[in-house]
Amino acid sequence: MLFLTMMAAIFFQASGPASLLGNPLVMMVVVMAIFYVMLILPQQRQRKKMQAMIAALKSGDKVVTNSGIYGTINGIDGDTVILKIADQVKIRIARSAIAQVEASEDAK
Repeated sequence: MLFLTMMAAIFFQASGPASLLGNPLVMMVVVMAIFYVMLILPQQRQRKKMQAMIAALKSGDKVVTNSGIYGTINGIDGDTVILKIADQVKIRIARSAIAQVEASEDAK
């Protein structure tokens, strides 16, 4: 009951629309909303796009790893990828280590 009384006192302390924005509680909610829209939403979109790209990997895709190694996917074993980086040179890396898929020559 004390909480409701305090909240009522905060909201009805001053009158007018300018007093509502002067309320620290309202300003904190506004700042949190701005942080959500400017920081959290874009990061979630980027993460979803990256997860979709990693899920769509297939043999023959030309990729670049996070460490800058260019190669062609030779096989996929669960969470790992066998990457062919030169003739007779294959390495096993984690799927999550792939930074991007290079555009194919047909797409250009």
